Order: sequence, then structure tokens, then C-alpha cells
Amino acid sequence: MAGEERIYPVVPPTPGSEPYWEGANAGKLMLSHCKSCNKSFYYPRGACAMCLSTDVEWREAKGTGTIYTYSVMRPAKPVYVIAYVTLDEGPSMMTNIVDCDPAAVKIGQKVKVVFKPREDGTKIACFTPA
Repeated sequence: MAGEERIYPVVPPTPGSEPYWEGANAGKLMLSHCKSCNKSFYYPRGACAMCLSTDVEWREAKGTGTIYTYSVMRPAKPVYVIAYVTLDEGPSMMTNIVDCDPAAVKIGQKVKVVFKPREDGTKIACFTPA
């Protein structure tokens, strides 16, 4: 994979997810956090995924987690890894594992967030081995 960079497409933000994308552009992983049940959740939305409360705020995540499962996308050029990462705060997110040999990726591996540019220069959260 040396010298090959994946190009990340731009997807318009969903209503209410703007703080997540603003955080990514500033190098911060932002999570929605419910003040009613005290749980963080991902994908960003205006109502809690657990209790449906709309008493939600944004909090910066640590940016660390563990690979729950992954798949190596070999037909793609360049080859890349998609994974579900369980964040230390609890939620899981589908993401890309980057800046490593795909053969070295393992379930249970500790990872940390890195931000990669999309086609328009805005940033997207990816993860790399910690």
C-alpha cells in the first residue's frame, strides 16, 4: 500500500450532524451524548438512540477504541480495511483502518483516531493501530 492513498468521497451532512463534521475538520472526534440516560451514541442525530430523549449534547471523545470486527477490501485498488470500532465511550462506529499493513489488523486490536482528507479537503475520522 505504500504510496497509495484512498480517496474518501464527500457525503453531505445529515441535519443535526454538523457539529460532528466541524469537529472532524478541527481534529476532534465528537459524539452525541444523552443527558437523560447518560449514554453516548453514534451516528450523530438529534434524539438518543437508547431512550429517544432529545436532551442531547456534543462531547469530545477520547478517540481510542478496539476493533470489534473488520474486512479487507481486496478487489479495491488500493486495498483497504473497513471495521467496526467500539469506542472507549461505548458506541461502535463503522470506519476505515489506515496507515498499516492490512494483514496486521486483528480483532481486539487497540486503535486511535486519525483524520484523513476527503475529496473536497474536509476531514473524515479513520483509525490506526494505537
